[in-house]
Amino acid sequence: MIKLKMGNPPHIRTEDTVRAVMVDVLIGLIPATIAATIFFGWYALFLIVLGAFAGELIELWIMKELRKIKDFKWDGSAAVTGALLAMNVGVGTPWWVMLIGVFFALAVAKHAFGGLGQNIFNPALAGRAFLLISFPTYMTGKVFLLPDTVTQATPLTLFGDAGHNINAVWNAGITYWDLFVGKVGGTLGETSALALLIGFVYLVIRKRIKLVIPVTYISTTFVFALIGWLINPKLGDPLFHILSGGLMLGALFMATDMVTSPMTPKGQAIFGFGAGALTYIIRLFGAYPEGVSFSILIMNGLVPLIDMYTQPRIFGEVKE
Repeated sequence: MIKLKMGNPPHIRTEDTVRAVMVDVLIGLIPATIAATIFFGWYALFLIVLGAFAGELIELWIMKELRKIKDFKWDGSAAVTGALLAMNVGVGTPWWVMLIGVFFALAVAKHAFGGLGQNIFNPALAGRAFLLISFPTYMTGKVFLLPDTVTQATPLTLFGDAGHNINAVWNAGITYWDLFVGKVGGTLGETSALALLIGFVYLVIRKRIKLVIPVTYISTTFVFALIGWLINPKLGDPLFHILSGGLMLGALFMATDMVTSPMTPKGQAIFGFGAGALTYIIRLFGAYPEGVSFSILIMNGLVPLIDMYTQPRIFGEVKE
């Protein structure tokens, strides 16, 4: 009797491998890693490298000791999860908190659902949400230490603490250029839009990312912010909301996760629209100054419904 082994979908012949895709994603994160090291210091680099290596070691232990898969070979997905989680924490995060977050991301958000290809939620964002709830002091600290020993609140924190008044940001001396290059407070990987765009372009050239989700996500946030700005200029213009916080990191690297995003272009557009709208709504009305992580996780949970609604008609099928 022939023993057949069913792998994770999609079942398409290609020379690409999961490992090759994940290596490209890690390469795409290099510019943001360099920017984090420049603006936040060597400890930022340590956290990112720690997250990547710890991710691989934790997944190896889970696969061999808990799931008893002795022939497991690393594919790089755990390293990507660990690195992305590190990108979503501040430079004041202790290393042991990072390790707890990586373990939760892999053990609970990924392997509890069956492993790569079967998880519902983005593991890195699930890990961040877990840390945000479990260690709020470290995760919601309003002050981040920059290399020149200057302390600076994040732009969205300034915005929120002032009653959603953009003037508080400009009065702090923050400029659009600071927001673009990353010379502001924030988590390790979110501050430099320039570095994120460089890595994103590389992934687009390598055909690892489709443009529908990030374009729809950013465009929707732009439109919502434009409407809010026209109603009340103190709510901030669209450019501020796009360059601030984790929107660029979320739209370019987190929402585009192949496993936890819709399969069809129409579904991807719905996903991007929902994430963009929720991001802006949470920023204005939520308990936290940022809404990217929760907006993407909420849309992750809706992906099965979106896929079911937007699945294409089978060729030759006639509607009843």
